Amino acid sequence: MGITEIRVHGVADKGPEMILDRPIVVRVAGNDDAGFYRPRPGFGDPADPGGATLEAYRWSRLTGGTATRTFSLVLLLPFMLSNIAIWTLPVPGRSGAAARSVCRLLAATMTAMYVLSSIGVSLDLIAWQCAAYPRCMEGRREISWLAGVPPGQRLALLAVLPIIAIAVAGRLGARTWQLPEDSVRAPGVGADRIDTPAFWDTRTLLHRLRSVHVAVALGTLNVTLLLALAPHDAALPGWLLLAADVVLLAGAVVLLCRPAIERRGEQGRIGASTIRWAAVALTALTLGYAGTPRPPWSAEGTLPGYDVLVAGLFAGQMALLAVLSLVVLVQRRRLPRPRLLLTGVGAPVLISVAIGLGVAYSSGLTYGLAEYLDRGSSPTPARPLPPDAPPLAPPIAYRWVTLGFSLAVLVVIVVALLAPRIGRARHRREAEKLVRREYPEASRVPPERARAVRDAIIRAWQTERLGPLLSAAYAVLAALTLTAAGLSVIGLGPGALALSLGGESLARPVVFVTDLGALLIGLFALVLAAMGLVAYRSGAIRLVGVLWDLATFWPRAAHPFAPPCYVERAVPELTRRISQLTADGEGVVLSGQSHGSVLVAVTVLQLPDDCRRRVALLTYASPLGNRYCRVFPAYVNNEVLRELGDRLSWRWINLWRYTDAVGGPVFAATPATDGPAAQVDRRVRDPRGLLIPPTDTVPPAVQGHRFTPDEDFHAAVGELAGRLDQPNG
Repeated sequence: MGITEIRVHGVADKGPEMILDRPIVVRVAGNDDAGFYRPRPGFGDPADPGGATLEAYRWSRLTGGTATRTFSLVLLLPFMLSNIAIWTLPVPGRSGAAARSVCRLLAATMTAMYVLSSIGVSLDLIAWQCAAYPRCMEGRREISWLAGVPPGQRLALLAVLPIIAIAVAGRLGARTWQLPEDSVRAPGVGADRIDTPAFWDTRTLLHRLRSVHVAVALGTLNVTLLLALAPHDAALPGWLLLAADVVLLAGAVVLLCRPAIERRGEQGRIGASTIRWAAVALTALTLGYAGTPRPPWSAEGTLPGYDVLVAGLFAGQMALLAVLSLVVLVQRRRLPRPRLLLTGVGAPVLISVAIGLGVAYSSGLTYGLAEYLDRGSSPTPARPLPPDAPPLAPPIAYRWVTLGFSLAVLVVIVVALLAPRIGRARHRREAEKLVRREYPEASRVPPERARAVRDAIIRAWQTERLGPLLSAAYAVLAALTLTAAGLSVIGLGPGALALSLGGESLARPVVFVTDLGALLIGLFALVLAAMGLVAYRSGAIRLVGVLWDLATFWPRAAHPFAPPCYVERAVPELTRRISQLTADGEGVVLSGQSHGSVLVAVTVLQLPDDCRRRVALLTYASPLGNRYCRVFPAYVNNEVLRELGDRLSWRWINLWRYTDAVGGPVFAATPATDGPAAQVDRRVRDPRGLLIPPTDTVPPAVQGHRFTPDEDFHAAVGELAGRLDQPNG
């Protein structure tokens, strides 16, 4: 039997040439976004040392590849995190329906936050606050024309900007990597098991979620406008429109909580479509109502009702987050090893980070524009306004966020300083024993060389030691956030609270830290934007690419405006390619590095039985066992991994290293590892030795998470190819 070795890279790949270790390659299937490559004939050996034909599958351009695409992913980061959170819940199926509903409600609040941030810029700062002060309009032709427009009509005109923002998000949510051929099947709404084809086909669910989120976005805009207009007019039409929009938002909440949104059938589709068109109709009526002529009306202070909406949304998010945390803590008791730290509790952590980033984006944008419009005269309790200066004050909730951002930066610094020091002596002793056991020649080499290997092992262990510190830091920040949410609801900002508690001596440092937080948030947004623009072509910035590849692995099942899932394209493509090769009589050794090992694992679970008989699996630097089983316990667990091995008749080898901070054994982290599963994991030495080889001039380097084809790799490929040649597999 001829053998083809298909290599699938991990995150932040360096091109098919590096994957195949050949200077010139040619694409044999696929396109620029994702394709299969082989060595070009005449430019390097087309086979590996064992004789298997080399082939590489490159999928990284589905998640990056262009500055525009990667930059858009930076902006959509809060949506991505709120979407991936639903996959970290500890229980799938009907038992986890309540937790999934809370996750979808929190994802909807992220959409409302997105709209409120655009409202704060266009309606609150520009149309309401700035337009009422000649000092703010002076010398600015782009907005000075608003000074002569009545307040209601100003709001109606500039409401176009949030509507454009909603349309852009809705357009982004309609993107998909699925090919037209994949649409031949009946659209799915997802599944509970990762080995089910419908798991990666959530088109119906995505369409329903997109309709509901558009309704939430438009309803948020309408309520903001009507809270400013209806109390001033004190007329029945305004109050009726406001009541209708409140009912609209309540209907969206009900739809997100109903199980019908996850089921096939017309009921969920009709409900989502109805609420979307109702939102469009109410928006048209609201804009028409806002644009009607009114008696002379002077705008003063901030946009009426806007502060209350922002604070109420912030408090609602904290309440939902508390409910989700409680549900998750109860459900994680059903897990086989619930005492492992952070197992099954990823949802509240990820959504907390998503909320923090979303509010950071919003407050950074609002503070930045306010600083520009008021020409540096922002009011604080410790710094009064100069005469005739516009009081361009962002919502009180944003002031708490800027203060919290400064505290979060301080916590991160403390954790970064403490993590390497906790248990350092004990881990150093354990690592030294490991080095002496692995390398008998350790006593004959310079001490610096043995210490380098020891330190590499300690750094790999450090990821486990971060768990307790991060949990403690998260608990502290969560408690402070809940307190800040309550204070923002009652309209008490950090500066005012400090002034009432300790006078100016306390208010001044609090105001300074708050202003520092606003500056740090602005810098943070700029750094993220810069990283997004250069990450696709800069090898030095790995974090962005890693984050995108991990976050876009899972389908969109909570937030429809998250970037599309690349697996919905990669798995069918790999399945078609493997089916084609096996139909021609070839055997396939499917090898995956790092995150690519997860991709090849789910691909094997999708293969038909007649095709799977000619497939073997090689994973290396794989996070399946030590990371995915902990973060996604409902979908990647001991049962699923054993099912994967059974379907392959255990033609599976996993290579791992002590020095790898990400990858590890697949089954050693699961209980009762016996039988064929005990033969899957194979540890390889890293480095291969401490002495300088006779044919080299330097000692072997510590590879860590980097995996290049070496003797161990080629030996594993040869062994798996030999198993495929055997009649019984």
